[in-house]
Amino acid sequence: MNLKEILAGKGIFISAVLLLLFQCSSRRALPENEIPPKREFRGVWIASVANIDWPSRKGLPSPDQQQEFIHILDNHQRLGINAVFVQVRAASDAFYAESEEPWSEWLTGTQGRAPSPFYDPLNFMIEHAHERNMEFHAWLNLNRGTHASSTSVSPNHITRTHPHWFLNYGGYKVYNFGLPEVRSYIVSQVLNIVRNYDVDGIHFDDYFYPYPTPGQRLNDLQTFRQYGQGFSRIEDWRRNNVNILIKDISEVIRKEKPYLKFGVSPFAVWRSRDRDAGGSDTAGALSSYDDLYADSRLWAREGWIDYIVPQVYFSFGHRTVPYKPMVDWWVKNKGPHHLYIGLGSYRVGERNREWGSAAQIMDQLRVNERTESVGGSVFYSSKSLMPASHRLSDSLRGYYRYPALPPVMEWKTPDPLPRPEITEVTRSGGGQVRLRWSIPDEYEEYVRSFVIYRYLRGEKRTLEDPRNIVAIVRNKEEKVFYDLTARAESQYEYALTALDRLSNEGKPSKLHKLK
Repeated sequence: MNLKEILAGKGIFISAVLLLLFQCSSRRALPENEIPPKREFRGVWIASVANIDWPSRKGLPSPDQQQEFIHILDNHQRLGINAVFVQVRAASDAFYAESEEPWSEWLTGTQGRAPSPFYDPLNFMIEHAHERNMEFHAWLNLNRGTHASSTSVSPNHITRTHPHWFLNYGGYKVYNFGLPEVRSYIVSQVLNIVRNYDVDGIHFDDYFYPYPTPGQRLNDLQTFRQYGQGFSRIEDWRRNNVNILIKDISEVIRKEKPYLKFGVSPFAVWRSRDRDAGGSDTAGALSSYDDLYADSRLWAREGWIDYIVPQVYFSFGHRTVPYKPMVDWWVKNKGPHHLYIGLGSYRVGERNREWGSAAQIMDQLRVNERTESVGGSVFYSSKSLMPASHRLSDSLRGYYRYPALPPVMEWKTPDPLPRPEITEVTRSGGGQVRLRWSIPDEYEEYVRSFVIYRYLRGEKRTLEDPRNIVAIVRNKEEKVFYDLTARAESQYEYALTALDRLSNEGKPSKLHKLK
């Protein structure tokens, strides 16, 4: 995702008065009787290509890599993040052991070299994300054979063993999607991860056919002549190649593990109205349909993907792609499944009035929360949410101060869930409360986590208000929780619910009074 400045220079400032009025109206003041959202997707992309986010540099010893990743997760957990998108296949390479593709150079310094001491980074990252009740989405780049910044290519890399599968363009080697064997190979790499790792989702970014490079052409005319029967225009054929690939990936995921989530984060603009009456009012903008040959609206409308995350990395006052109208267009065109909005948090701190502070992102979050059918937000990228980054983390910590569960995907079959039984609620001398509970053995394989609700004696008891959630804890053999925030002078009542892998919630336990 290194072409995020496309069109950014076209932004203009709305008048100071209008901007002030808009910001004031968009700030969420939460009255006492307004309940914050209990279901909200709060994601962040963790980029590995060129060591953008993790690891901080090539060739770190394995313990240092692990410690860095734990530090990232701990920070994001404090901010209220409930999902991470980790780039595990950046350029036909691997951040995981179960792969025929070589180890990534951005992990070990040289492509093909294993981590030292040896470990499986993907298993490690999944385990630690799940410990913190974060969904883990394996983020794969779709089109890259080699990256322009690559310094090593191993002898068994796919660009060496199948050089005829690739097109040279803009300093990269990119897959020729017109070749059926290329599409089959990419599907096989997805299926490998799905079968071998306990990921919650598979995710692709905005790279399909490459972003346009002035003065260059894709040299796939010969492939078009061989496989383009039925298409009079090479552009339509290219789009169909990507459509086939997305549909095939969707089908193999649902066949292998129907509970897995499949999502894509395309460029913000599908198509502009000056080219298509159904497009957005973004005349002159680059579009995924015309420039990347990616019909992202079709994938959403057909339900091939479970969620779409358009990268609306633009300000409210942008001249060509203003934020709010772009979000509204996607609300109308999202199809039957989920819509989350990709936020350009990496832009905070740019030397202009719109991005000079965290206010732009915080106001975009407020718009997302108020807009029906927007299920949440995803930040690009992890680095911008770390404590040293322009105080955005401070703002998010306050905004996401109450926990949230990911939105439910009703079209996926839920697991059977038990009604937990609280077996013990006791208080220690210092006021700390210990809870123990149990569930029938036959439900153990289905329960991923428990939600612990706490109410003051006489308080309204509802499961819909996340302010009553004191913790979300992973299901382990010993089912115990220590409420360290309980006050010695307060009388509490507790209830628990069970969650499955898709965050469907079962019936609550009986209320248990603290005596």
